[in-house]
Amino acid sequence: MEIFQEPIHYQNPLLCIKVWEFTSTGPLAHIKPPTQWHYHKEIEFILVKTGKHRLYTPERIFDLEPGEVVVIGSSRLHAAQRLSESDLSYIVLHVDLEPYFDPAMMPYYRHFAEIMRPLEDLNYIFAENEQARADVGRIIEQIHDEIISRPIGHEIAAAMHIKHLLLTLLRADSRGLLQSHEYVDRDTIGPILAYVEERLSERIELKEVSRMAGMSYHYFSKYFKKTMGVPFTDYVNRKRIAAAERALATQVESVVDIARSVGIDNMAHFYELFRRFNGCTPKQYLRRMTPDAGASAHD
Repeated sequence: MEIFQEPIHYQNPLLCIKVWEFTSTGPLAHIKPPTQWHYHKEIEFILVKTGKHRLYTPERIFDLEPGEVVVIGSSRLHAAQRLSESDLSYIVLHVDLEPYFDPAMMPYYRHFAEIMRPLEDLNYIFAENEQARADVGRIIEQIHDEIISRPIGHEIAAAMHIKHLLLTLLRADSRGLLQSHEYVDRDTIGPILAYVEERLSERIELKEVSRMAGMSYHYFSKYFKKTMGVPFTDYVNRKRIAAAERALATQVESVVDIARSVGIDNMAHFYELFRRFNGCTPKQYLRRMTPDAGASAHD
């Protein structure tokens, strides 16, 4: 099994977007579980135009036909393959949402920043809402056309389309996963989240983090939970386990060494957290990376 961090080279660095149409032709080999997985910081949307496409994540398999769409969250392990003898054509949109978190977006920050749950959970929208699926597919095509053709003002148009895409998801969210919440001060929270990301292998002291935020220990604890939806220690643990998931799949180190590399020395605690966030042990998680090629999911 091969797994790598895919570098995403933006066509326009100011927009933090890469969008491209891919085609796959020729004889189709026997369909087997994937052997090549990858991940990247950017979230990914895929729109199938012709043919049949299969996308794997550790927990789910999405079989996509023409007109169907799927979204994969930031740093999420995934793999893909063509499913039919007919030619496959699909558009892939990679986007880093950080530049799009302006004041109007901040009430929804913790959702699109995947603080509480992965964006992959939103794929139920495309399975249940035909209009939303068509609208998002059309927006992806519009972003592709703007970036590739580069007419005057394409930067403005592409940025507007990204916002329109996010708005479409918000309004089609019948399960209430993207509900508006407490306004988030990005200047306060942004550096804190970056600090955590950079120091997952180290001891992260709440006292030091609250000092960075210019708040008392107790006030910061309440502030973080109120704005982010989860306690600070829970957020840190989620990030540690997410890093451990990628390390398990990409490195040859033992589970003990991986746990230590993400800042968890107590193995009982590590296994407890891994089960809490994944519903399985690290060994069972790795087994998911070679799923049954016959299974599929759409929610």
